[in-house]
Formats: sequence, structure tokens, C-alpha cells
Amino acid sequence: MKIQEADAKSLLLTQGLPIPDWSVARTPAEARTAAERFFAAGAGSVVIKAQVLVGGRGKAGGVKLAATANEAEAVAERILGLSIKGIPVRKVLVAAAAVIVKEYYLGAILDRASRRIVVMASAEGGVEIEEVARATPEAIHRASAHPLLGLFDYQARELAFAVGLGPHLKSFVRIAKGLVATMKVNDADLVEVNPLAIVRETGPEGPVERLVCLDAKITLDDSALVRHPGLEEMRDLDEEDPADAEARHHDISFIHLDGTIGCMVNGAGLAMTTMDLVKRAGGEPANFLDIGGGAKADRVAAAMRLILADSKVDAILVNIFGGITRGDEVARGLIEARARQSREVPMVVRIVGTNAEEAAHLLRKANFETAASLDEAAEKAVAAARAVATEATSAATPATGGAA
Repeated sequence: MKIQEADAKSLLLTQGLPIPDWSVARTPAEARTAAERFFAAGAGSVVIKAQVLVGGRGKAGGVKLAATANEAEAVAERILGLSIKGIPVRKVLVAAAAVIVKEYYLGAILDRASRRIVVMASAEGGVEIEEVARATPEAIHRASAHPLLGLFDYQARELAFAVGLGPHLKSFVRIAKGLVATMKVNDADLVEVNPLAIVRETGPEGPVERLVCLDAKITLDDSALVRHPGLEEMRDLDEEDPADAEARHHDISFIHLDGTIGCMVNGAGLAMTTMDLVKRAGGEPANFLDIGGGAKADRVAAAMRLILADSKVDAILVNIFGGITRGDEVARGLIEARARQSREVPMVVRIVGTNAEEAAHLLRKANFETAASLDEAAEKAVAAARAVATEATSAATPATGGAA
């Protein structure tokens, strides 16, 4: 689960990291009020940043400076009217504009190969780390944190010297260790600060430079959210795919793919096998969908709605092994779903296991196409999808003719 920059900053702030003050505004008037507060505190200008879960905000016009409260209101109005990579901007972050001396990159990721948190640092901050990795991979320095003790001080110091942050050694060590702590406390997959920046500020004794986190990006492990009810509230429903939201609501594992054969299966392993057999039969799966064990009729009907929401689906393959899941419950859900579906899509059903005979009786009575084996089901589903595609092509081809 990705969270907005403002929420990510709040998690870093909880770990004591240096984060400049900010406000979130949903209207131009709120942005003006926030700007007035920063100007009253001595800010020369404010930065207004679109809060969307995509990169490239600056290039799309979603990050702008304002020198007055009136300008801040006008800039916020323009940004709140933007759509960045198809996502409408519904709120902005307002903060005092920093005087940046130098930008760096610092991030912590979960490296599944080493099964450790890996901290990455680079002096090439302010740009996407993927671009740095592609163009100058030697500019990225890494350190693996201990799974129990976290990042050691000496590892953080080595990273600081590697990227040229020796003069800010203590601050860098605290921030680097704080990123690892943030990951562990919140069960995150990624914690990224880009840019980590040296900024120049005016203090009681004149200009000073300090290291601060100017941006923040955090991705949370969805599977661990049950341990963090407060983090679930940070989910941005405005930017979530409606299909993903409905799947989560019904406790369905769903991943959209690019094929034409919708798959409804119970069990992740069986779902993967089903997809493999669809491909072996010459088709392409349109999704990974696992309705889970013990699925009732309402969840089956919800799964069918998810599949049919994809206009590219030409056929549906249902493969159910009844262990905890009862075959007759699945059959009733399929019958209910087909009665409510908005468009006719051929469906092939294979149900074995618990109450399979009752399921077969219900399906035959409702005139469903069934299959005795998974291979047969996959072949029938692929054939049905091809027939639909051929019919659609014929219907779209204008008739030709003329006098001899």
C-alpha cells in the first residue's frame, strides 16, 4: 500500500527524523491559510506540491513556488485542477521553500534475495533512483542491516563518507538508522527520502547548514496492515483502482492481467496452475483471482463482477477444488452472478471435491458449460474466447460486394 508524501513524513517524524514543517490543503483557501502561517514565521516563499501517488509531479506542473499568500492560493487552485498521469489532484502539501545546497538520495528497501533491509545512498539526489541505477550504477552505495539489530553506526558512517556527507556525519547516521527503524516499526517494503538535502537556514548566529528530509515515499506491506489499524486509515481511496478496492472488501486476492480469459479459482497455487494451463491451451489469462477457502455465494458473485468489469474478457474459467469451500455454494454464487451480469460471456466451470455432485446438479439445471478435468476446462475456455473474438471481428468487418 502506497501512502501520500504527507503521511510518509509523519511516520518519519515519529522516529525523530528532521522533517521541515508542512500543511495539507484541499482547497485554495486552505493553501492560502497555510502559506500565511509560513510567511509569518519568516519564510521567503512557499512550495506547493501535488499529493498524488505517481512520480513526475514536477514535470507535470504539480510542484510550484509562491512568493505571497495570494500567489499561493492561485497556484494551489491551478494544481488542484490538474490530472497527473490520469490521477486528479485532490490535495496539496504546503511548506516553506528550502534553500537547497546539495541533494542526495537515501532509501531502505526489503531485499528478498538477502532477506534483509538494504540501505541505499547516492550523491545523485533529486532524480529517480532507477535512472541513476541505469546510467551510473556505481553512484549507488549499499549496506545490509542486521535483521534484529538494525543498521550499525559504522555502516551508516561508511555510507555517509561514500556520498560525501562527512561534514554531516551525525545527522546522516541518525537519519539512515531512522529509515530502517521506520521500516521495521511499520512493516514497510520501502522507505525513501529523495531528496535528502543540505539546506541553508538563518539561525540566531547567522546562516547554518543542516541535513533534512525534504521528501518521503513509503510503501507498506498490505499483509501486515492487520497489525497496524492506524496505517490502514492512510490508504488513499481516491487513487485506488475500484476493482482493487472491491476485491479487498470481499477478501479476494485479485491481480489484473492483459489476457482475455477470466479465471476464478480457490487457492493461490491452483490459480497459478490454472493460468499455466490456459496458456498451454493457447490462451491468455485476464487475471489472477483467488476467492480463498470457504468462499460463500456472495464472494463468488463479487469475484464474477470483478472479472466482468474487464471489457477484454471473452470467456471465464471457474476452477474450484472443494475442501473447505463447498461446491454447491460456489455454484449458487455463479448462478446468481450470471443472472445479474450486464453482458453475456461464455463460462466453463470445473468443480470437484466437497458437494461437487450437488454443484453439478445445480449447474446442469442452470445450463452451465462444465468440464470433468482442468485440461478440458482450459481447452473449452480458450475455444470459447476464440469464438467470441472471431464473431466480434466478423461483425466489425463491413460486407463487400458489387455488380459484375
